[in-house]
Amino acid sequence: MPSLDRILLPVDFSERSVGAARYARTLACHFHSELTLLHVLAPPHYEFGALEIGGSMLSELYRNRSAQIKKELETFLSVELAGLPVLRLVLEGDPARRIVEHAHSGGSHLIIMPTHGYGPFRRFILGSITAKVLHDADCPVWTGVHLEETPAAAPAPRHVMCAVDLGPQSAQALAWAAWLAGVCGARLTVAHAVPSPPDAAGDSETGWRVDLRGAAGAELCRLRESISQDAEMVIEAGDPPQVICSAAARTGADVLVIGRGSAAGHFGRLRTNAYAIIRQSPCPVVSV
Repeated sequence: MPSLDRILLPVDFSERSVGAARYARTLACHFHSELTLLHVLAPPHYEFGALEIGGSMLSELYRNRSAQIKKELETFLSVELAGLPVLRLVLEGDPARRIVEHAHSGGSHLIIMPTHGYGPFRRFILGSITAKVLHDADCPVWTGVHLEETPAAAPAPRHVMCAVDLGPQSAQALAWAAWLAGVCGARLTVAHAVPSPPDAAGDSETGWRVDLRGAAGAELCRLRESISQDAEMVIEAGDPPQVICSAAARTGADVLVIGRGSAAGHFGRLRTNAYAIIRQSPCPVVSV
């Protein structure tokens, strides 16, 4: 059974971090979660690499920077997150590696982070920090390109769309999406993009479309039978990121769930398009 008892929120103090924190607060309130705000202080040669200074002065600058960051983190969104169990933590090292390590050691059930950052993190945070976290984290990762536009009172999910490539990871992604939709009382839609037809004409193209859609539809129905939640189905031909993101926008989905690391098969095309889906999605994306 999935859980959101522990949510990890890496922050870099940008507007996108504020937006991510708003989603984290909504989920933490709904699931009574413990929320960890984590800032990773990059190594000194990243922080002060452009300055020509000696070792002792560099160490002093780094200690001052660390103290400043800890003070900023203590007050970051303190009013907005009041009443929630919040742990505020500053670690040192490679940001992506430390985020993943803490998620694993702390038993995080969800990481919420933006796709890009500003300030000292601009060199890292799809941005490579998010890309590395998506690649290495065992738990689901909630991200999005529009997090800075999150309203002050981010609503709980009302419509969850799950995009599947019909590979082995699809069942896990759908199970997580169905669980989220069920506990939030949200509508659930399952979407799949079939390849565009090859150059053909007349009956050949029609037959090809019917056969491929029929095979995909049968597999989606089999997947849908594995969950207890009612789910609508969307099957369209075309470029997967465009098909999935257009369907999410058209149907008003407010969360898009995709599988991470699924093996490619006859229908297995989502893995190679995951980053494009995240970048193009009109709503936050949860990679499971």
